[in-house]
Amino acid sequence: MNKVEHIGIAVKNMEQSCKLYESLLGVPFYKKECIASEAVETAFFKLGDNKIELLMPTDQDSVIFKFLEKKGEGIHHIAFDVDDIYAEMERLKQEGFTILSNQPKRGADNKMVCFVHPKGTNGVLIEICQEIGGV
Repeated sequence: MNKVEHIGIAVKNMEQSCKLYESLLGVPFYKKECIASEAVETAFFKLGDNKIELLMPTDQDSVIFKFLEKKGEGIHHIAFDVDDIYAEMERLKQEGFTILSNQPKRGADNKMVCFVHPKGTNGVLIEICQEIGGV
């Protein structure tokens, strides 16, 4: 793993949350995107090398909707950048971690992503991601 790529934050209202984070961080979001396959809308903020991803569900079948119902707004995941997502998935499996999908999925911000189950990471959902141009 190379670095923390972003921190994902689950929100109930994207418009209000974007205004809040623009005020808090002092910068506007640089990208909004809907990921239909995950039923989620995203907005990204960047401060130097650090990124924050806001995640809002677009329907009740969304994992983010279920997260909000159970835990409320807040940190949903920490994402790490990797050079080779397939090799990293295999390495993590060999280390005994539970990967939540057999193949990476197309995610937001031009990334291929997969998640590590939080039961093996002290309750923290971990995302590994790779820039699509590098896959």
